[in-house]
Amino acid sequence: TKQWYQRRVRDYFQHYYITNNLSCMMMAGGLASPQIIAHLEKSLDYTIFDVRWIPCSARFVVVGSHARGTGALQVFEMGQKDLVCSKKYEKKDEIKCCTFGATALQDRHLATGNFKGKMETWDLEKGDMPVYSVKAHSEIINCIDGVGGLGIGLGAPEIVTGSRDGTVKVWDVRQENDPVAMMQPKESEAKRDCWAVAFGNTYTEAERVVAAGYDNGDIKLFDLRSMSVRWETNIKNGVCGLQFDRKDILMNKLVATTLEGKFHTFDVRVEYPICGYPSVVEKAHKSTIWGVRHLPQNRDVYMTLGGNGSLCLWKYNYPKERTKQDGDGVEYGIAGTVEQIQNVILGTQPLSGFDWSPDKEGLCVCSGFDQTVRVCIVTRLKSL
Repeated sequence: TKQWYQRRVRDYFQHYYITNNLSCMMMAGGLASPQIIAHLEKSLDYTIFDVRWIPCSARFVVVGSHARGTGALQVFEMGQKDLVCSKKYEKKDEIKCCTFGATALQDRHLATGNFKGKMETWDLEKGDMPVYSVKAHSEIINCIDGVGGLGIGLGAPEIVTGSRDGTVKVWDVRQENDPVAMMQPKESEAKRDCWAVAFGNTYTEAERVVAAGYDNGDIKLFDLRSMSVRWETNIKNGVCGLQFDRKDILMNKLVATTLEGKFHTFDVRVEYPICGYPSVVEKAHKSTIWGVRHLPQNRDVYMTLGGNGSLCLWKYNYPKERTKQDGDGVEYGIAGTVEQIQNVILGTQPLSGFDWSPDKEGLCVCSGFDQTVRVCIVTRLKSL
């Protein structure tokens, strides 16, 4: 349609102009090490739970909750000196999380999970009614992730949701009402609140896994091809965030962030029958670490979000040998080391959401419980 074409043309030229200006800013810095710079910020009148960069644009979407119990969904554009709201929708139910991971690039539909357990997808250009809606869970959807869209990962486009009701469900928006897979505790097991989910291992049409983290510190790796638990462990603190370094390759690394200021980086390439996957543990932020996001252009670099309002930039360094053999000739993995590159305090309240721009290296957006959204620039990432 004419409106669709005009929006795409506008996105192209705005993205080209903004990213060229940002390139000049990044190169202008005189310091040798990467720096985290707060470029633009805007205070909002609602609680922000998540932010996502809109692919192939200089826009991002913000979701959250109004004090009157309704959901907030806004689209912002980067201006010269301010963030400009271009779309604003108020929803019946509060929105907790969102992802673009399962959408086609030409559609750029946003998938959301809300407080009433509904999973919905939205066309941001006409977001009054959802494109797809399903009562996914009986309680709040805490976390969501997508795969198979945006040209990332082989296989069908799918969305995974995790809820307070203890279940993890996988959805195909081409199939109404019923999930394509559901992982739930046995009748004899207590239901645990699922706080984090992540897709990975989608390097072929058949292979795909879902990692799920729970409030009691459990991490479970579900194999969607065999419909079984491939691996599980407990890291003693509630798992607030999970992410594979890349979704579309053979499993390589998985980062889990927790309460009590710790995060675990697992090397998930080789599983040892006795001890499972090796990992390295780091302490940071001196508070809960709310999430983690890997840099799309460099899978060994990632950002963690602190409960004290800080961002920390990290780099994973591989060991000289990633695997060795024990006395019986069984191969086991060796964890590398994690190096802190930079950190910055942006506010006094926890940071609730973060996303890297998939198109411009170093450009990112983050949100906090101080009801502020910020666009930041991380310089000199190519030096890492």
